Amino acid sequence: MRECYQASANIASQSQSVYRQCLVMTHHDALLQILILLTAAVSVVALVRKLRLPGIIGYLFVGMLLGPHALGLAENNETTQLLAEFGVVFLVFTLGLEFSLPRLVAMRWDVFGVGGAQVLGTIAIVSAIAIAVLGIAPSVAVVIGGAIAMSSTAIIVAQLTEQSENNRTHGRLAVAICLFQDLAFTLLLALVSALGAGDSLATPQHILAAVGGAAIALLIVLATGRWLLRPLFLAIAGANSAELFSLAVLLVVLASAWATQAVGLSLALGAFLAGMMLAETEFRHQVEATIRSYRDVLIGLFFVTIGMLLDMDLLLRQLPLVTLILAGMIVIKTLVVAVVAKPATGSWFKSTRVGVVVSQGGEFGFALLTLLLQRSLLAPEIVQPILAATVVSMVISPLLIRHNRRITRALLSESGPRPSEAAREALATKALAERDHVVICGFGRVGQNIARVLEQTGFEYIALDLDPVRIRAGRQAGEAVVYGDAKQVEVLENVGLASASVVVITFASPAVSLQILAALRKSRADVPVLVRTQDDTRLEELQQAGATEVVPETFEASLMLLSHLLVLLKVPVSRVVRTVDNIRSQRYQMLRHIFRGENAQLLDASHAYREELSSVILPPNAWAVGKSIAAIKERGAQVSVNAVRRDGIVGRDPAADTILKEGDVVVLYGTPEALEHAESVLLMG
Repeated sequence: MRECYQASANIASQSQSVYRQCLVMTHHDALLQILILLTAAVSVVALVRKLRLPGIIGYLFVGMLLGPHALGLAENNETTQLLAEFGVVFLVFTLGLEFSLPRLVAMRWDVFGVGGAQVLGTIAIVSAIAIAVLGIAPSVAVVIGGAIAMSSTAIIVAQLTEQSENNRTHGRLAVAICLFQDLAFTLLLALVSALGAGDSLATPQHILAAVGGAAIALLIVLATGRWLLRPLFLAIAGANSAELFSLAVLLVVLASAWATQAVGLSLALGAFLAGMMLAETEFRHQVEATIRSYRDVLIGLFFVTIGMLLDMDLLLRQLPLVTLILAGMIVIKTLVVAVVAKPATGSWFKSTRVGVVVSQGGEFGFALLTLLLQRSLLAPEIVQPILAATVVSMVISPLLIRHNRRITRALLSESGPRPSEAAREALATKALAERDHVVICGFGRVGQNIARVLEQTGFEYIALDLDPVRIRAGRQAGEAVVYGDAKQVEVLENVGLASASVVVITFASPAVSLQILAALRKSRADVPVLVRTQDDTRLEELQQAGATEVVPETFEASLMLLSHLLVLLKVPVSRVVRTVDNIRSQRYQMLRHIFRGENAQLLDASHAYREELSSVILPPNAWAVGKSIAAIKERGAQVSVNAVRRDGIVGRDPAADTILKEGDVVVLYGTPEALEHAESVLLMG
């Protein structure tokens, strides 16, 4: 028996030795680590998506599972940390592409007023608690308060974008608070470095030097972006090289991030400023498309590294203390933000939603706490539970952000708030689907042309498309367009195929049209179907598949489709002819009013087709609030105002004396340069 036990012990010892050798080999092979992380991420994130949970949770779980505190198959080393930082840089850069300098100026009260009050209020409360309970030095307590005040910009932006809430009131204020936190991080770093040098308090000279260096770096980045980026990208675009364009984007992003880091600011702040500068050029859509693929991969790696930080042993040993700190962090930040954001939102419901969104800890707070520990300014038994609570808050934050409305409703005991804008749009679309209407499969140039004329002639429609950028722009402007694959019978039935009077297929690819026809005829065989195609090579095949009419290409294709469509809708032929003649007499002007898609390409750098539609949301402090459309034109805006959307109601071709209000969505039409200038006028005057 003893011999069997000894043999088992030897086998176990050998197994542990082999396992340790495998771990050593894994940790020294950076490529193998990345492969392990990617394999686990693909499996777990696929499962998380199937369960309809935020994708961030999958990445965090991968980090927890494979990290040094669990299986130990992956290590949070310099390689993974650097790649993760790049992910945050690219994510915040794309956030900057959504802002532009005029929009940031219009949001100055949100950033410096609400954001500043949040940071100062949280620091005051947390530092007072730290001094009273822990008896630590006031300067160190201020740093702890600053660490708690920080939120995770990466998690907030990624989750709000996934939920399409980044342009809502609570999303806009949450981003504004994160921007101020990035600026405040500089002062907190200066305080930590002064304390680390042996001073009992940070000297004013040290802080002023840090602020001065940061201000100079910000001015350099802003000036460079303002005067050099457009000429640079114009020259690069003239070379017609996708490779050169991608390299230029990488150069601009990383150079801006390096410039701000060199003076003690964050990498993310420099990337945000670079994106903000490029947002004022006509290249922002192409820039975003260029970096999207590797941005998503790298930001996933960032969330994996956050998951690696969670020490489950420490969490279980000190679970009551960590839970108390976690609850205190979330409650204090939610209350502070709810109070300071109330004047900006006008309601406790919206301000509390902002508080729930930013209530978690952040990577900057983790960095400050780590510095306190490294410089022996605070005992490990104090820092470690706070670090654990910070990481746990980041792990659960995707769920907090996902369900911020429900949580706020529970906190305020509100049982029946009015439906959100998205819910109201969904109800309106459902009601429309039950009435007589036209189904448009594809909301590109031709689909939008048809929708425009249908609206003017009094017919209702629902459009289907798979381009998220085009759908977001269209819905923002009040168009009845929804995300859905027209090749699926269920999707067609959801948009009211049973009550549709006509279906129009606008995709140029005959293969796609054939698949849609097959799905259509499975559900309904009698509905007339008009099909657009590039040429007549597959005309008979499309007709045999069930197409009522097949019409060739571009503007004349739009006119022919409209002619057939209006006749099928029992419009008198004379009226159809007048409609078509009017469009031709205006040199197809109506047919050029489109929302550009995600991967749209310009036909010609000097061609009239460069004109497009763009939507601008007026924040509270925008210059145009309270001004008329005529006043905007007097400021030199060389665009036409296509529509104004207010409280979900769209007003087409508004009069010149229309007064704009806060929250209005102004739909503009013009060249990219004219649209940029018009946005600056609307926001800054």
